Amino acid sequence: MPEETQAKPSTPAEGQGTSGPGPGPRGAGRGAGAQGGRAKFFRRKKVCKFCTEKIDAIPYRDVRLLQQFVAERGKIVPRRLTGVCTTHQRRLTRAIKQARNIALLPFATGH
Repeated sequence: MPEETQAKPSTPAEGQGTSGPGPGPRGAGRGAGAQGGRAKFFRRKKVCKFCTEKIDAIPYRDVRLLQQFVAERGKIVPRRLTGVCTTHQRRLTRAIKQARNIALLPFATGH
């Protein structure tokens, strides 16, 4: 019986695994009871700027307007990030390309 009171050598399953409360090794780090942290953030539905302001034609000469839809490196920002509808995204892309061709907007930034 004295053999049972001695400390057992720890196996890899013991002493390792989760570092805190939670179900399994990836349970730590999540919010308290939240499913992957999804319940914490509420994302507003993006509305097309051109539809709300009733802008039909997107002028290629309006550089200040077009720069809102061009990233810092010169790439056109996708509509899932800007919230522009598909028809206005196509018109916006055409206007940005026209502005690039007549050197109102840069094609890319120089490094």
